[in-house]
Amino acid sequence: MAQKAATRRRAADLYQSDWFGKARAYVESTGSRWFILSAEHGLLHPDTLVDPYDRALATMSALDRRQWGARVIAQLDELLGFHFRGEIVFLAGRHYRAPLLGYAAARARVPMAGLGIGQQKAWLAAQLAASRGK
Repeated sequence: MAQKAATRRRAADLYQSDWFGKARAYVESTGSRWFILSAEHGLLHPDTLVDPYDRALATMSALDRRQWGARVIAQLDELLGFHFRGEIVFLAGRHYRAPLLGYAAARARVPMAGLGIGQQKAWLAAQLAASRGK
């Protein structure tokens, strides 16, 4: 399970891992609109208040993951608009992005695909350093 704070807070502040901190700093440095993929809630806006939970897609059945994916796709359509054609960048792990890649199709970009967790942290740190150097 992801490291989470013990009390209710903004989704952006709930997740406490070093990886999430680096991912959040990177995506915020881009100025892009971003969301959090949650096994419990689906798609979360960073400002949404949420309670801690203990659920992960890795422990869910394949059917439950497909249903979760359908829920997130509906949330994306509602938030972005059904005809959204912009790029969708996934920083999330395999279980979280796999149910959504068909929806994202050619718009999907997975910059850390195939990288281990340490390599992902290094990639995020390098991207953040590069954005600060601009």
